[in-house]
Order: sequence, then C-alpha cells, then structure tokens
Amino acid sequence: MNRSKLLLVLAATLVVAHPIAGAAAGNREQGVFLLNRIGPSASEIYIANADGTGERKLIDSGTLDYNASFSKDGQWIVFTSERDGLGNANIYRAKTDGSAAEQLTDSPAVDDAAVFSPDGRKIAFVSTRDSLMTNIWTLDLKTKKLRNLTGQPGVQGKQGFPNGFFRPSWSPDGKWLAFSSDRNTEWKGHHDGAGWEHTQELGIYVIRADGTGFRKIASQPAHCLGSPKWSPDGKRIVFYESLAEYTYWALRPNLLPQTVSQIVSVDVATGQDRIEHTSGPGMKVAPQYISNDEIVYRVKGGPNEGLHSTVAGSTAAKLDRLRTPSWSRDGKQVVYEKFTFRGWKQNQKLYSWDPAYEYRYTDVWPAFSNDGWLAITEKGDNSSVAIMKPDGSERKRIFEVANSSLDPELVKRGLAGAFYPVWSPDDQWVVFGVGNWFTERDKGSAVIMRVRRDGTGLEPLTDGSLNSGFPSFSADGKEVVYRVWGKDADGKRIAGLQIVNVDTHETRMLTRDYDTLPIWSPDGSRIMFTRRMDTGTVWGNFDIVTIRPDGTDLQRLTTSLASDGHAVWTNGGKEILWNSAMNGYRDEAILYDNTFQPYGQVFIMNADGSNKRQITDSPWEDSTPQYVPTR
Repeated sequence: MNRSKLLLVLAATLVVAHPIAGAAAGNREQGVFLLNRIGPSASEIYIANADGTGERKLIDSGTLDYNASFSKDGQWIVFTSERDGLGNANIYRAKTDGSAAEQLTDSPAVDDAAVFSPDGRKIAFVSTRDSLMTNIWTLDLKTKKLRNLTGQPGVQGKQGFPNGFFRPSWSPDGKWLAFSSDRNTEWKGHHDGAGWEHTQELGIYVIRADGTGFRKIASQPAHCLGSPKWSPDGKRIVFYESLAEYTYWALRPNLLPQTVSQIVSVDVATGQDRIEHTSGPGMKVAPQYISNDEIVYRVKGGPNEGLHSTVAGSTAAKLDRLRTPSWSRDGKQVVYEKFTFRGWKQNQKLYSWDPAYEYRYTDVWPAFSNDGWLAITEKGDNSSVAIMKPDGSERKRIFEVANSSLDPELVKRGLAGAFYPVWSPDDQWVVFGVGNWFTERDKGSAVIMRVRRDGTGLEPLTDGSLNSGFPSFSADGKEVVYRVWGKDADGKRIAGLQIVNVDTHETRMLTRDYDTLPIWSPDGSRIMFTRRMDTGTVWGNFDIVTIRPDGTDLQRLTTSLASDGHAVWTNGGKEILWNSAMNGYRDEAILYDNTFQPYGQVFIMNADGSNKRQITDSPWEDSTPQYVPTR
C-alpha cells in the first residue's frame, strides 16, 4: 500500500490535502457512511491549584478538548481539539484564562499531545501526517515550518510491526526531545496471546530537535515505559513503568484495580543510575518533575486515585474524573481534562475524510435490509436489537435483553447481549446471537436466535450446547452461518464456523479453526470471516479470509501482522469494508479509559483483496462500518 498517496502533507502551509478523501467513493452517489467509534462523548479542559483547590473550567468548545500542557512562562496552554469535526484532532493554544484561542494546525491527520519548546517559539506534537502512523513533529509558530523528526531511516522500526512515537517532551535547553515508542516490538495479544486486542511495549528515546542523535534511553522486555519528562537540570528523565500486559488491563474498569506501575528515572547521558521513586500498588502515570527533588504524578483508578507527589508526607489531590494532568513549571497549577462517556446519538455527525460522504455515528453492527431498514445492537444502552429507518426514525426494539437471563453486569461491561443482527434476504427476519461473548464465552452459553421484523416469532436456531454467535443468512435465506466455541464430551476444543438449516435445524461444520464474524456475500457464492492466523508463535494475528459455502477455495485477503476484523460486504459485494490495527496506536494505550482497544481505523478494499485504502484517521477506535444504501 502506497501510504504517501493516502495522506499528503503540504509542508509550506498548515492547510493540507488528504488523498484518502474521495479514495473510497468510486462511482457511488454522494451519501452517508456509518461507523461506530469507541471514545468519550465529551471532554472539557480544567485548571486548578496543584492541591486540587480553585478548580475552574478553562476550555469547553462543546466538543472534545484534551491533552493540554503549559508554556514555560505559564501564560499559554496548548491542547488538542476536535472542534473542526469529531474525530479530527488538531492543535490549538489559548491563554491560561481561556481567552485568545488560536488554531495551530489544520490537518485531516491526527495532531495531538503538543508541548511548547522552552522558548515558546515551537511546539512538538504527535501526528499521523505523511505515513498514517504516529511520528514526532515540530512546528515553528512564526514561520509555520514543519519537521518530521522520527519519520526517517534509522529511526523508523520494522515495517508491518508496531512503529509509533508518542508523548514528546522538550529538554530544558530546547535542544533535545524525549518520547516513547513501540518501534521494533511485536504485535502481542493480551493474556499470553489469547486476546484479540494487543498489548503495547514501549521504550524511552531521545532525539535532537534537528533530527540527529537518535538513541534509546530505557526499555525492558515485556514492559511499557511511557510519558517521559526531563528534570529541570536536564540530567534525568522520569517515566512510568508497567508490565506490557497491563496496557490492556488498564483499559477495562474491572481489571484496572489489579494493575501496578512505578515511577522511574534514569540518567540521560548513560541510561543508567535507575531510581524507582514509588512502590506499592496502583497504576501511576503522567510523571513530571517540578523540581530536581520532587516528582508529581497521577494514580489512575483505585482507592488512591488522584494527584500525588514523591515528597514524603504530601497530601494527594482528589479531582473527580481527572485525566492526563500537566503541571506548570513552578508546580503551582495543574491543567487536565475530564471525559464523559455517555455515548452519542444515532447519526451524530462526525468528521468526514471523504467529501463524497457524510460520516455519522452508529451503534454497533449496523446492517441494512433490502428495503432500506437498519438493524443494530443497542450497545450504548443494554445490547438489545432495534430496527429503524436510516435517519433514525420509526425506531423500535424487536428483541429486549432485559427480558433474557443474561447477567446485567456482563451486559453493562459489553461482554453479553444480543449481538450482530443481520437481515434475511426477504427482509422479514433478523438473526442474531444472544449470550456471553469475548472473555466470557467459556463461562456461559450463547444461542442463535431469529425474530420477525415486527418483534414476533422469536425462536432459537441452535440448542446452546456450543457458544454460538455472529450469524449471517445465506443468499436464499435457507441457511445461517455462525461462529461456534466450546468443548466436546472429552474436553476437546471445538471452534470454527457452523451452518444451520433454518427449517430443519440440522447443522454442519464449515471450518474447524479459530474463526469468527462470518458474513455471506450478497450473491451467496462466498462466506467472509476473520481467522486467527498461525504465525509460529503464541501471538498469532487475525486476518480477513473468504471461503466457498462448501468449504473449498479458502482465500486470504489481508496479511498485516496486526488484527483485521469487522468486515462487511459493500457496493453489491464488489468491495469490503473492515477495521484494521495495521497503522498502530495513536497514543500510549495505558492512558485510555473504558475501551477494549485504543486503535483501529476503517479501510476499504476490492472483494479480491486488492486496492486497500484507509478511510478514517481518528485518535479512537473506529469500526463496524456500513454505507447507507442509496436508491
């Protein structure tokens, strides 16, 4: 894939063209593109005294503002805002009283995590411009000159593997930048490779502001070292250090209390003289020197959540919902954001990377009937199944999860519900799975159900002996393909795809591998699904494949070493939309909240796997895409 054709940055100006815009449109009429996004519904920037008193709202644009930090003189705040369209992250600055807001970057790429140089003349920030992967860039605020510090040979890691650069920090003299990176690491699933979502292994690096002198400062195998900051005398760098496994656990509210990290510093010149400044439980992040002898940091979640100091006897500052704090140079003030996770309404307008389409939010697994009605899982509520017209009107719930025996707590956590609704070819039925999913699939059953579009005639198509889910009708409506997971009487694993006859309920195995998310092609000739590929290690990865309904002619469509999934047919079966992690994280994973995976963009390709191109570029997880049919 020629990424330079996907995102072109015009270095002479901050207004950029984005060639992924229009790339997916082809000959389709102008229309609407739906996608699900896992991220906050609101984010406001606050400023307070370092002890938590005097809190006041600094920035509230009515959208998402986050990742703020002070200038050295304490007069300015630089921050990220999506006020140009939800999902489009650009850099802004404002006075510390919230006035004089000014846009500094204007790009369809992700621009984020900016910090002022000590003299206030430049910013360093993270951007996906040029490569669609995160790099460290600098911007001269007077001349508008841009420089990509990490997108050069000798700095870039192995292609096809994690290769992101995050959280830049200027040295006190302005000559160097420190940052974290997962370059030259592996794509590793959580829980020893069992998980779909990846963990993140980060090391700490430095580079001169002119792009020379790149070197590693600190790393540990199977660990995550992130958010580096310099000591005032420039001799040490502090960072948080945790197991890489915890970069997934820290995203899940039920697992976060079990995580641990420590605040560590090393000598810049040698990478040695390691000092652990903290001990004990708790996820400690966002460390920052406020003097050569004091480091402040945030504890994320748990009973000690709040702002802490390494000075003995200091009192923690408790600030509700605080995220990504940054302190003023004198340590007297702290700026941070507060996220709200309420979800968005169906058809909430999003930033459009393709001008031929208006991008809109949808709840998960949208599917259209031939007569143009939309079915979704209402994961934003209680994971019931609803149908509606594409504009959201005439919405009605045709299966109510509250009337089932599912554990409400698992439903709330997104681990149980009525998932993956798909229409029958005659538009009269909707088929879906009801049960426990993902990490709970071994602990509870799941069955394939169908219901008429008016909510009557509910019936199971499988007997519950195997955890069965993610179904799809054949083109003639006589069969349903779905994923199975379980064990036989001897305890041997059963996994793969199964097909059930709708009338007789007779079943046959189609595949016997780690397969999921099957969906029949509109013409009935092929079944597309996601398969866990054998890489010769415990880690594996997931790719999109197709097969004939008789089990022959398996074809692999994606080959990235990251996870590819959530694939659906579009344009009459001529093209495929899917979600991929191939271009990596947009930030340090451990800093995200209330999600499964903090990465993943939407792509489109031809039905044979050719002509792959990316059609979203946001800081969040974008997935379950669908074009709204035009008539």
